[in-house]
Amino acid sequence: MRKLSRQPLIRKFSGALLEAGCDEAGRGCLAGPVFAAAVILPEDPSEELTSLLDDSKKTGIALRNLLRRLIENEALAFAVAMVEPAEIDKVNILNASIIAMHRALERLTLKPGFIVVDGNRFKPFGEVPNQCVVGGDGKYLSVAAASILAKTWRDEHMQRLHAEFPVYGWDKNKGYPTATHLKALQTQGPCKYHRLSYAPVRQLRLSF
Repeated sequence: MRKLSRQPLIRKFSGALLEAGCDEAGRGCLAGPVFAAAVILPEDPSEELTSLLDDSKKTGIALRNLLRRLIENEALAFAVAMVEPAEIDKVNILNASIIAMHRALERLTLKPGFIVVDGNRFKPFGEVPNQCVVGGDGKYLSVAAASILAKTWRDEHMQRLHAEFPVYGWDKNKGYPTATHLKALQTQGPCKYHRLSYAPVRQLRLSF
């Protein structure tokens, strides 16, 4: 696996010994849960991990799967959590994403001393200090690691949902509003895994 041609990611934002990176996956999807991950990396992760790790949106499937194995093997602690579509519809996707991140943080086997979150919105997690960083998944190692885990775990979950409802093509689009997905929605209507509060689904649901 070749080294990515990019600027090296920053190891930490804070001076805390246990700094957790957080990110989510699936905010823009019409179907399936939103996933979030929290990752605490060691002080000196392997050269292979640091040279390859990047924002999940900038990596292909093979590299993401390799990185997932490396992260899960090397992390001092990691956890992944999700919020289902029905809850997303109740609280909205921003709040659902933050809830998913809090759930992931709660599942860590080590308590972080600091939290770095990708994006610009978060809610305090207990008394642990935090910092939002726009584009943090392309700047900090632990946030990039969280983006990889959230993405790969969610993709795996959508693959299982595809087996139940293959008509929507979730094995390829993972619930995003692609032409294939929208066409299936128009002809078949939404299923139990769709986010009914999202406009394209809500409008079609009224006609079925």
